[in-house]
Amino acid sequence: MDYKKSNAPLTTITRDVNSLCENTGNVYETVMIIAKRANQISIELKDEIKRKLEEFANNNVDNLEEVFENREQIEISKYYERLPKPTLLATQEYIEDKTYFNNPLKNK
Repeated sequence: MDYKKSNAPLTTITRDVNSLCENTGNVYETVMIIAKRANQISIELKDEIKRKLEEFANNNVDNLEEVFENREQIEISKYYERLPKPTLLATQEYIEDKTYFNNPLKNK
């Protein structure tokens, strides 16, 4: 998913908890849904940045004193630092009804 195109805010904002939990009717369940989605997003982002930075990995460990600064590597790191945090992305997805959740205990 392209998280750069998300309309999630870059900074934290105050949310009305009562309006957030309208779908579930339970504040704690809503928080857990958002938290689990935030963990999924975090894992996706970590895997993505790891794959992109592996291209720049230096397997030569003979000389530990030399540190190579690669401009592309710095730009990739800055791109991911500028993205909204996973909790903000997950909250925005939840508000826009893009998050699928199912409570098997309620379906019985």
